[in-house]
Amino acid sequence: MIVFTNGCFDVLHRGHIDLLDRARAMGTRLIVGLNSDESVKRIKGNGRPYQTAEDRRAILLGLRSVDEVLIFDELTPENLIHQVKPDVLVKGGDWTVDQIVGADFVLKNGGQVYSLPLVNGYSSSSIIDKIVPAETDAEEGDNLVTFSLNQHRRVFDEVVGSMIESITECGELILETVRNGKKILVCGNGGSAADAQHIAAEFVGRYETERRALPAVALTTDTSALTALANDYNFDRVFARQVEALANDGDLLIGISTSGNSPNIIAAVMEARNRGCRILGMTGAKGKKLASLSDASLMVPSERTARIQEVHITVAHIWCEMVDRLIAEEN
Repeated sequence: MIVFTNGCFDVLHRGHIDLLDRARAMGTRLIVGLNSDESVKRIKGNGRPYQTAEDRRAILLGLRSVDEVLIFDELTPENLIHQVKPDVLVKGGDWTVDQIVGADFVLKNGGQVYSLPLVNGYSSSSIIDKIVPAETDAEEGDNLVTFSLNQHRRVFDEVVGSMIESITECGELILETVRNGKKILVCGNGGSAADAQHIAAEFVGRYETERRALPAVALTTDTSALTALANDYNFDRVFARQVEALANDGDLLIGISTSGNSPNIIAAVMEARNRGCRILGMTGAKGKKLASLSDASLMVPSERTARIQEVHITVAHIWCEMVDRLIAEEN
């Protein structure tokens, strides 16, 4: 019986060992899907991984619980899961079963899917935080206006220096959707609801040049209709319910969550994936969950909501310019 699990395994710790041991005990062979160096960078941000994929693979193969390690380049292991066809699919307890990529495929084929509780007190992030002290802002003693503007400038300097490739990749996903005449659905929770409305309005209406309106739909949580849906169907399923009603194969869902962990956004992403949609995730430096569920992601190198949202809106304007240029060229 084949058991499959996956991850980056960049900083291996006791929690990983425990999870792999328990996964192996569920079958006769444990196969681990390992994110490539490029996919780790896209999920974790610049500076990661600390160890190469081949080094991480060698370490995993040195564990008694691991029988085989397969490296994959995509953000999700979905294609690899379809190839391996495991009898059992396992992830750590920070992923609920309905958030596990490939779960529907395994279940349809008569397999089992488990979310195993994690060992308390162990995480790669906490270890890294102890080894690499957090940077402090040199201008912290300045007045609020000066401090905020300097922080804003530093974040954008880092965006220019390290995020051009990901901005372009996300833009190409939008252009592909436009070329194919498919819908762009945009959802944002909390403060990101305003970003979702802003971005959808730019896509739907006239931006800087005259062009045909795009089939974009904003899914936000600040309308009376959605409030009613929230009361009737549970808040965490509001966007997923809309995706059920509006999304079709080949559409694009832009999910916006500064933390990357919003249950409402994650539920919408999983429903969109089930319907054959592509996913573009917009999040911050800690948004690895949303990033790892997306076909392309924009991870702003900041943990501050204000800085993250500023970059989201700026980059969305660039995507609008890309769309305008495409339409101008086609006309």
